[in-house]
Amino acid sequence: MPIKTKRIYEPYSNDDGYRILIDRLWPRGIKKEDSHIDKWLKEIAPSTELRKEFNHMVDKWEQFKVAYHTELNNSPAVKELLADIKKHRTVTLLFAARDEEHNHTLVLQQFIKEVS
Repeated sequence: MPIKTKRIYEPYSNDDGYRILIDRLWPRGIKKEDSHIDKWLKEIAPSTELRKEFNHMVDKWEQFKVAYHTELNNSPAVKELLADIKKHRTVTLLFAARDEEHNHTLVLQQFIKEVS
């Protein structure tokens, strides 16, 4: 089953399937009624402390990945996310970060592959 990732600022598509916002904070400039979000699973996002420590600084990327992976190993929200993924043919994980190569969505996507 495909697990896609997409910035929430990109246009909604029927191909997205079940859409889960995986950010702890609501994205700026997005109205809830226009978001086409099926679920907001903020508990799966990095802790506030980790998010602030990383602060989207590429030189902290490797240490962020390790720390977030550890958080995921201890997160009850993972079980909820995996259950949602099993229920739907296609799932799109939505995020707001501008940097599409260094954000928690990529770590989460890899983590899902490892535990599935």
